[in-house]
Amino acid sequence: MDCNEVQNKSISKLNTKFHTKPQWQDDSKVGVLTDEGEKRVLVLHNDDVNTFDFVIESLIAICHHTPIQAEQCTWLVHFKGKCDVKSGSFYFLEPMCTALLDRGLSAEIV
Repeated sequence: MDCNEVQNKSISKLNTKFHTKPQWQDDSKVGVLTDEGEKRVLVLHNDDVNTFDFVIESLIAICHHTPIQAEQCTWLVHFKGKCDVKSGSFYFLEPMCTALLDRGLSAEIV
């Protein structure tokens, strides 16, 4: 067997079939969960009792805000009287609202 025959044999082994159709099937029977219920908003209201630092710390700890986001929300509450601090389903927001209320802040879900 000479070099050309070996080369042709190895090339023929390398030839693979390329498929033009996808190798998967679309299963349109599978549904995607996109709605957890009616969307609600957790609103924080202004009060004359709590300090800026306490409100910022509370938003970071309870609502998982970044420090900058918490500070911005605190300024909005101070100047506008209220601020939407989180949105989601009622069941997602309820523990956060309860925790804010337990800390003496004024909050509601609308």
